[in-house]
Amino acid sequence: MVLLGAALFGTAGLSLGSWYAGRGTEPVNFDRIQSMAAELLPGTESVGSSVGLNHVYGALGPDDFGSAYAEYHYVDAIADECAHSELVRRNAAALGWQGNHRVTGTPCDGWRAERDGLTATLTQVDRMAVLRFVPAAPDGYVTVILIATVLGAAAGAALFWLAGRRRPPVPRLVGTLVTMVLLPGVVLTWQGLLANGLAEPTWPVWPALAPVLVPLALVLLLAGLIFYVGRREPSQVSGPGTSQP
Repeated sequence: MVLLGAALFGTAGLSLGSWYAGRGTEPVNFDRIQSMAAELLPGTESVGSSVGLNHVYGALGPDDFGSAYAEYHYVDAIADECAHSELVRRNAAALGWQGNHRVTGTPCDGWRAERDGLTATLTQVDRMAVLRFVPAAPDGYVTVILIATVLGAAAGAALFWLAGRRRPPVPRLVGTLVTMVLLPGVVLTWQGLLANGLAEPTWPVWPALAPVLVPLALVLLLAGLIFYVGRREPSQVSGPGTSQP
């Protein structure tokens, strides 16, 4: 029960913290991003691109809940399979990009840096390179998320611990209702974290699920109240002070 409460409320705290800390992200100017891509890879034509807003981890949410992105695809026309990685790294240093970090995990190490409120990431496999721009996380973003996660987990563990020490069936019913309401958001949040991590603002899934979760919570609360009242009435009839024939 303690672990379940910590997982449910900790994830809710993570989602709330990501929303609160991510409010400071700067608006994205796609024309500016296109000129940045041209500066980083001058004289190189992209073979494809996509711009827009990420949905909430790819599903369930309207664009208003997503963070903006722009992505450009390139193909090396020369024998050097890592030409784009080296070219972008040199140009970024010359143009004043900050936090020049390598991104490992592919045969050609990628690159990530920040400038003017944007994070640019280049990944390259064989001769295909992808240059992706997303809003840079505001200062203290990860710190706020971690604090909110810890506070949420502590509150959830304490609540479920207190519920577990009381007599059933009320704690079981309450725990079941809370779990049913929070579990969809928890599952989707962790699916997104495993896929995207905290490299960019992780917009929460809870606003997208609110139209479903709020009616569900009200229905479950009503059902639980009816069940609880029904269990108490027989005990009140046969309790102390009642006359026996």
